[in-house]
Amino acid sequence: MMELSLVQKIAVWTLPILFAITVHEVAHGWVAKRLGDPTAYMMGRLTLNPFKHIDLIGTVFVPLVLLMLGGFIFGWAKPVPVTWQNLRNPKRDMAIVALAGPMANLVMAVMWAILMRLLVGLSGSESTVVYGLFVCSAGIFINSVLMVLNLLPLPPLDGGRIMTGILPGPLAYKFSRIEPYGFFILLGLLVIGWLGLILSPVLYIVLGVLSSIGGISLSTLSSFINALYG
Repeated sequence: MMELSLVQKIAVWTLPILFAITVHEVAHGWVAKRLGDPTAYMMGRLTLNPFKHIDLIGTVFVPLVLLMLGGFIFGWAKPVPVTWQNLRNPKRDMAIVALAGPMANLVMAVMWAILMRLLVGLSGSESTVVYGLFVCSAGIFINSVLMVLNLLPLPPLDGGRIMTGILPGPLAYKFSRIEPYGFFILLGLLVIGWLGLILSPVLYIVLGVLSSIGGISLSTLSSFINALYG
């Protein structure tokens, strides 16, 4: 496995991270529009232009620092605005809108895996092919992480909003009151190392399936990912 400089790692991660975060947010807005709320559309947020979605802290600074520290890479974009009163069935539809983001990440992860299979079929050792395999590995990994992370039943993550839509009214209200503390709970889990322990089993299964789609073994995919962190 070839060694990558920090500049090369940033070059590999940039496109997958931008797509993963941008399409995630567009999916929320697109589904909201389909369910009766045009807010994101009216504010020009249903676009793949990353500059409309970039949050300097969550999209640039946090992933870059985590990459340099060799830590668990994740990030976020500016949330797409959703006016829940416009939705036809607000409680149910908010859960569907929330689910759209992680499902968009799943679709992108599968697409990166398919592209990886095509590159593997070239069976070349040229630098462009190897670089492409690194980019595909980064795309598979970041989208898998964002999908699994966002499905955690913790407000304000998508999984928390999905849970709020599923729970009966009084329980949903009590559960939603966790939201102001959700980010700090998530940060605490990350700092003490529990976040990785919670996500790892599910992430392992997801990456195993995606590596099969990509035409490589899970250990080979892990080698590419580890090289991006090493």
